[in-house]
Amino acid sequence: MGTVALSVNVNKYALIRNSRGSNAPDLLSSVDRVLSAGAQGITIHPRRDQRHVRYDDIVPVAEHLRAHHPGVELNIECENHPEIVSQVLAVQPDQCTLVPVRPGEVTSDHGYAFPDDHDTLVPTVEALRAAGIRVSIFMDCDPAPMAQAAATGIERVELYTGPFAWAWGTDAQARRTDEVFAAAQAAVEAGMAVNAGHDLDRHNLVGLRGLPGLREVSIGHAQICRALEVGTVASVGELLAALGTPPRPYTA
Repeated sequence: MGTVALSVNVNKYALIRNSRGSNAPDLLSSVDRVLSAGAQGITIHPRRDQRHVRYDDIVPVAEHLRAHHPGVELNIECENHPEIVSQVLAVQPDQCTLVPVRPGEVTSDHGYAFPDDHDTLVPTVEALRAAGIRVSIFMDCDPAPMAQAAATGIERVELYTGPFAWAWGTDAQARRTDEVFAAAQAAVEAGMAVNAGHDLDRHNLVGLRGLPGLREVSIGHAQICRALEVGTVASVGELLAALGTPPRPYTA
């Protein structure tokens, strides 16, 4: 397995900014700071309620990365809804991760279901791929539907690692870890690469070392929580160390 990229989700920086109705912290400066610590990618997840990253952040973040951080991948997470997908198509990020949304949810907490979601996903996947955007979809750590997920035309799955993360350090750790590895292996056998995300942190990331097909982890909440204690640069460095990934050389 090659180097696994760390993509930092900057939604919570935007959430803090929005809470005061001003531009502090500045989202683009936060992106710079995260990348200065060696992260390989940036993730944003605009939601229709715009409670953190807003629609008017999408273009500035994409343009900032292209102008000042060439080679850094932008991953846009979003629900499969034309209001947002149209904006993704216009911006053309490196990757779009489609995530199912349940009304009223606090955060993403489940993956797509198959065969139920196949027909609604396919047109969006086809449109994104035609625009040259890599497509990933959010999936639970269950090996059974991976072949059906691959049949939509996606190139990657992002494994929902919440249950794995919550079990870390408990009697359920080994079982949940086995589930992640079995799902990843099934995804690889179905022809897909693997991303992972949700409640990953500097402690449990070591459990994903050697995960079949793993290319990227997306981390936001744990990073900013730790940043409150040790700062943004140090918090990103800890995640890279836990992942076993060398920091990306920084260029402003």
